[in-house]
Amino acid sequence: MSADFESFFDRRTKAAHAYVNGDAAPLQTLLTPNETASFHSPGGDSVTGPKPVADRYVEDAKRFAPGSRSQLEILQKAAGDLAFWTGFQNASMCLAGKDEPVDMRIRVTEVFRREAGEWKMVHRHADMAGKGAK
Repeated sequence: MSADFESFFDRRTKAAHAYVNGDAAPLQTLLTPNETASFHSPGGDSVTGPKPVADRYVEDAKRFAPGSRSQLEILQKAAGDLAFWTGFQNASMCLAGKDEPVDMRIRVTEVFRREAGEWKMVHRHADMAGKGAK
């Protein structure tokens, strides 16, 4: 695995933590500005295009509050001309209007592409893992 992708992925991991704490800004810096942007959300809908995807992340992050935790459980990760990771995002999230954190286990696949010398996220597919998913 290349050092530049590992450095990028470290930023991705930190962006996931910021996101579940209501801050979408670090994630915004990792998104592709190109039309290939897409997001299949845990709610079952899909968004395409760079502005709709970026806007969706900002809106969704507003549901989360400080005090949340996120951990990426990587099953596979590879980088070449494209890069990806697949696995689970385990989170304990503080949600607006809830007194107690909500635990979530989300199955995730993300795809990245090098654009103008930098890695950018071009796709995220996330859905809720069923009970007992390992």
